[in-house]
Order: sequence, then C-alpha cells, then structure tokens
Amino acid sequence: MTKILLAEDDDSMRTFLASALRRAGHDIQDYADGETALQALEREVFDLLLTDIVMPGLDGIELARRGAELDPAMKIVFITGFAAVALSSGSPTPAGAKVLSKPFHLREIVEEVDKVMAA
Repeated sequence: MTKILLAEDDDSMRTFLASALRRAGHDIQDYADGETALQALEREVFDLLLTDIVMPGLDGIELARRGAELDPAMKIVFITGFAAVALSSGSPTPAGAKVLSKPFHLREIVEEVDKVMAA
C-alpha cells in the first residue's frame, strides 16, 4: 500500500481523486491547501506527494520543493491544467517529478501512481 499525500484546492477534484486512489488500495491523506499539506509532510513520511500546481498560498511547486528537501526519497507527481509551467526549464520543480495534465480519467491517475511507485 502506497502512502500518498494529496494536495488539491478544488474540493470536488480532491474528493474524486482520494476516493479513486483509496479504491485502488492506497493510503490517502488529502489536504485543501499547500500550507496544511506541508505541515503533514513535516510530521509524517509519505511515499508519494500528489499535488496540484496552482493553489492559493503555498503553491504545488513550492510544496514539492520543500517536501523534497524534507524527504528526497519521496516521489512527486503534479496534477495540473498548466503542464507547460511545470515542464519549463526555468521552473524550480524537484528532479524526477512527473506531471499529469488535467483533464484525465481516474484510470490514468491510478496507472500513473502505480508506474511512479514501481520506478
């Protein structure tokens, strides 16, 4: 079972993703903003950070950067409608982070999580 921290400010998207990943057998803790997600990263160890990029306050890129500093072994997947931002060469995204562009099917997110964790 993969322990996943999900950070997504859209309530319906967060509920949708958390439910699908739980049904796939993963242990999910979900948060509506980057600040509370970072507090969780400071308290616990997660196998995977699954985060939206555009969130008010602490955005997903900064959350991932800080999370990678706390635990360099944690895998990171961004879920975003703004993939070009995450993929730009000047973007401070952690090395090895993956990007899954919205919209996507639940099957795709579950497959991507499985693929990232198997790597």
